[in-house]
Amino acid sequence: MSSAHLSRRQMLHLAGAGAIVSATGATVAHAAPASAAELPPVRPDLGVGAYAFPLGQVRLTAGRFLDNQNRTLNYLRAVDVERLLYVFRANHRLSTGGAAANGGWDAPTFPFRSHVQGHFLTAWAQAWAVLGDTTCRDKAVRMVAELARCQANNAAAGFTAGYLSGFPESDITAVENRTLTNGNVPYYCIHKTLAGLLDVWRYIGDDRARTVLLALAGWVDTRTGRLTDSQLQAMLGTEFGGMNAVLTDLYQQTGDQRWLTVAQRFDHRAVFDPLAAGQDRLNGLHANTQVPKWIGAAREYKATGTTRYRDIAGNAWNITVGAHTYVIGGNSQAEHFRPPNAIAGYLTNDTCEQCNTYNMLDLTRELWLLDPNRAAYFDYYETALLNHLVGAQNPASANGHITYFTPLRPGGRRGVGPAWGGGTWSTDYDSFWCCQGTGIETNTKLMDSIYFHNGTTLTVNLFVPSVLTWAQRGITVTQTTTYPATDTTTLRLSGTMSGTWGIRVRIPAWTTGATISVNGTAQTIDTTPGGYATVTRAWADGDTVTVRLPMRVIMKPANDAPHVQAVTYGPVVLCGNYGNTTLTALPSLTVASITRTGGLAFTATANGQTVNLGPFHDAHGFNYTVYWNTGSATTTYKLVNAATGLVLGIQDMSTADGGPAIVWGDTGTADHRWERLPDGGDVRLRNVNSGKVLGVDTMSTSDDARVLQWSDNGTADHRWTLIDNGDGTVRIRNAHSGKLLGLLGGATAWGTPVIQGPDNGSPDKTWRVVAV
Repeated sequence: MSSAHLSRRQMLHLAGAGAIVSATGATVAHAAPASAAELPPVRPDLGVGAYAFPLGQVRLTAGRFLDNQNRTLNYLRAVDVERLLYVFRANHRLSTGGAAANGGWDAPTFPFRSHVQGHFLTAWAQAWAVLGDTTCRDKAVRMVAELARCQANNAAAGFTAGYLSGFPESDITAVENRTLTNGNVPYYCIHKTLAGLLDVWRYIGDDRARTVLLALAGWVDTRTGRLTDSQLQAMLGTEFGGMNAVLTDLYQQTGDQRWLTVAQRFDHRAVFDPLAAGQDRLNGLHANTQVPKWIGAAREYKATGTTRYRDIAGNAWNITVGAHTYVIGGNSQAEHFRPPNAIAGYLTNDTCEQCNTYNMLDLTRELWLLDPNRAAYFDYYETALLNHLVGAQNPASANGHITYFTPLRPGGRRGVGPAWGGGTWSTDYDSFWCCQGTGIETNTKLMDSIYFHNGTTLTVNLFVPSVLTWAQRGITVTQTTTYPATDTTTLRLSGTMSGTWGIRVRIPAWTTGATISVNGTAQTIDTTPGGYATVTRAWADGDTVTVRLPMRVIMKPANDAPHVQAVTYGPVVLCGNYGNTTLTALPSLTVASITRTGGLAFTATANGQTVNLGPFHDAHGFNYTVYWNTGSATTTYKLVNAATGLVLGIQDMSTADGGPAIVWGDTGTADHRWERLPDGGDVRLRNVNSGKVLGVDTMSTSDDARVLQWSDNGTADHRWTLIDNGDGTVRIRNAHSGKLLGLLGGATAWGTPVIQGPDNGSPDKTWRVVAV
């Protein structure tokens, strides 16, 4: 299940006011914007280094993302608001008006019915903000008007003032008393309603949405304010979505301290305390119960400046992406986190719940805004968005039906999975899973993270056909590309330019030799993989920036089994097309046989037969495999320094990021063994004990920079070239810095730090690679 958290903090003023005609034809007499502009928050976020553009300033153009958006828009325009209102009206003792009841998770007897309506409110509001779609706007306004009627009937229904949901208030009492037995997660549903109402107020300007929102938030304050701290913490053991996130957003939007106080009552210490200390205690936890809490922590940091919140959110991201994430960017199996680095052991039909990835992208975006120089955030964002979320929609469905899980078992197939709906396609009215809700949100805001700005500097994070209208500066940026089928994108500027300013472009960690040209002239700028390249100049109308990001095949091993690997090409995960063939085990792939035949089409030899490989986001209508058996299950290596006879290991057998590399006597401990992971013509060296890879401190290119272990986040300093000396020894050259692996000062003592240095013939820079 998932959060409908809102992370955009725009500073546009409301433009105009006027009446809205509802979906029923009636005029709604309250203020609303005459155009798709966002209501600015009263309080700006603290600690941010970049800013998003309002949704209406970026539009998609022809390509896969636009296709996804259009299919979802068809559904949003067609869905029957009266059916969505059924459970609210029935619960609040109003006539259902002859509407049919929904099935699936919104059926009148389903425990947490009424969770999905908040997602629709958000998606409709986003469709209005992005496209000015009046049908979607009117549906949102209609639903809010009827929710207001439900809320106004609370006395007759026997509910407390402000309450609003599709299930009785007694479920709240039961969750407070820890006696709930019907499977409901009531605050999870309340969160969705709050978030949807907030979106309708902010994006559409519907004052009635604000009124209903504040009344419902006031009810939350009353219910939680009477509980003791121990009662609150016990209640938080039941999934509550992103209550801390949406209430913090309400505080930022209104400036009313009351809502921050209520938000902080949902700080779940059993989850937050270990993360604040950098501890991975996720094993066995319901995954998407946790991620919205982490988003809330990021929002609370931006509201308060309290660094503990930032640490919780940042550590959660590092732990999840580093130790719990499959190659497509999704995480969890059967909705739960498994032990750290347990990937190959959990390749099943019920991997990668879509909501979880939706929320991880929200968290990623929040963290990047705090640290906009960390390109690794958007390297992950791009991977998960393209390979998981975009591919989770059925391109054969006019209404953009989606999957709940994305199967990663050998022979898996989208749209085929657990009978209750996890792997099958959603429907218009008979599913309404959590992932169906986040799916309509995802596909109405696919443009929201392509461009960002800070002052006059423009950042380009994603390479998607689109048009940015930078209204505040009178500049239009048109991005034209067929990426990732090709490695090039162009940015054409138009408008009235003034002064000197910069365009920052993300250079993904997976590329080498990236180039940027302006009007056909190559720019002499730093294009180090895993960072940002900036072109600063006095721009002119018609200037064209061409970005080329060369791609290559990189094998990505599972954290827990180096011989179980996935094939990637640039940002794209490739899968094998097995048609209707049933697979009972991972096919054995001959890695050297992978051959590109054009675009994103490849062939390879697996199990002695030729198989076609293509992008996983296009894997629909056939059985596939994402992971392969590459046959190197048992080989690990010791790296023996030829000058000293000491072996490379990690100080104190640390398993933490930043554990320093040292040399030591060969005591046989696991931290002395390394896996060689192919990476193009280079290798990554992964420590058997920690699962971390060898890299250089802060990606330094300086002599004597410390070598350490770090999560395998794809940065260029994690790649090493083994240079054969012809005498049974090798030099180990860092692919980023060009420096050699050696010992500090050429020392011979146990515990000597391992560093990088120049290729000056020093004997401590030669190594023997010994298979274990």
